[in-house]
Formats: sequence, C-alpha cells, structure tokens
Amino acid sequence: MKKIYILPNLITTANIVCGFLSMIHSIQGDFNRACWLIIVAAIFDSLDGRVARMAKATSAFGVQYDSLSDLTSFGIAPAIMLYSFALHDLSRFGISAAAFYCVCAALRLARFNVSAEEKDPTKLKKIRKGYFQGMPSPASAGIIVTSVMLQLETGIFSGRTLNVFMAIIGLLLALLMVSNIPFPSFKDLNWRSKGKAWILLIPVVFILSAIQMPEITLFAAGFSYLVIGMIWAGYMSFIRDKKQNSGEKSASSPV
Repeated sequence: MKKIYILPNLITTANIVCGFLSMIHSIQGDFNRACWLIIVAAIFDSLDGRVARMAKATSAFGVQYDSLSDLTSFGIAPAIMLYSFALHDLSRFGISAAAFYCVCAALRLARFNVSAEEKDPTKLKKIRKGYFQGMPSPASAGIIVTSVMLQLETGIFSGRTLNVFMAIIGLLLALLMVSNIPFPSFKDLNWRSKGKAWILLIPVVFILSAIQMPEITLFAAGFSYLVIGMIWAGYMSFIRDKKQNSGEKSASSPV
C-alpha cells in the first residue's frame, strides 16, 4: 500500500467519527446532539480538501476516503436520523423512504467520483464551472438536520403532519441529489477580492442571527440554498430553450 498524507486524512477520519456518533445518538433519541455532530462533520468535510490542497497533499486515496466519509456522515447518518425522528411511525413506507435517501446519496457520490475520473471530456455532462451537478450531499444532510432542529426548538409540527413533512423532505432531497440540477458551489469564491464595505454586513448579520436563533437561521439558510438552486435551474432552462428556439428560427429563415 502506498504511503498516505496524515493531516487531511486525519480530518476526514474526524468526519467519519462524527457521522458514526450521530447515528448512535439518533438511535438513542438524542437528536439535538446528533444534529450538531453532523454539522461538525460538515465543517471537517469543508476543511480536509482545503488542507490537502494547501499542503499539496492531494491523492487518489484521499478522494475515495473522503467519498466514503461523506456517505457515512451525509448519507447513512441523516437517513437513520430521518427514520428515528419521524419516519418510524410510517411503518414500511418510512423504512423505504429512509433507505431511498441513503441509496440516492451513494449514487450521487459514485457519479461524482466517476465524473472526476473520466478521461474523455466528451462523455462528461456539461455543467457550468462553480456549480454542482445535483444537490451536494452535505447540503442535503444540512437541510434534514436543520429541519429536525427547528422542530425540536419550536414544535411547529405535530403527529402525522411531522411524519409526512419529514418524508416529503427526505424524498425531495434524495431526488435532488441524483438530479442534473446545478447547485452553486462556493469553493471557487475569491475571498481576497475587493468589494464594498457594506458586503461585510451580510456575514455579520448571519452570524448574529445564528447566535440568537441558530435553529431558525440555519433552517432558513438551508432552504434558501435549495430555492436558489431550483430558481437558477429554471432560469438556465428558460435561457437554453430560448437560444434553441432562436437558432431553429435562424436556420429555417430563407437566405
């Protein structure tokens, strides 16, 4: 076996451990702790790749290990949380819905790995740089986590309504993960670029809101990301259809 880079893979290991501990707490019914463990796993997930690139310690092993950690923390752990929190009351349908979410997360990660390793660019799906093909599994898990946190804090849903709401959320997110809808990626943001001073107010307001009302703020942020992705997909589809129609008209017009 080839030697591996210790630091980035150590961070990835922390991601896996957080996901595993989240499963344990979900099974035990301690959903608040289970939610925060997935959030911490997402933080580790955002760090391992950056650390590897900064240290020039990227490797094929690290890519595969990171995908396995994502499946654990953002595929299996949220599925177990969904079932333990609400879907267990829906009997076999609840089991099927949780399993469907887990399978879609695995398919999404497998598709990402295959696309990253594809040698022939003509076989790749054309997607704009700076966007994910389908909803990324950490964002999907984040929406599930924040939905659970919101319910724990406010008790906004009760009884059957909660079961149906969480089932719809789980199935919708599962389908979005394996879809071709482009969702924004913030990995290519240039944090060293210059801008207006008022732009700093946006993260400040978010941080202050998260301190005061973490459950509501994180829930709103997660669903805003989902809505932005859907609106962008609709806009791009409209532009693409418009270009195709104009091209067809140009081709059919007499010379």
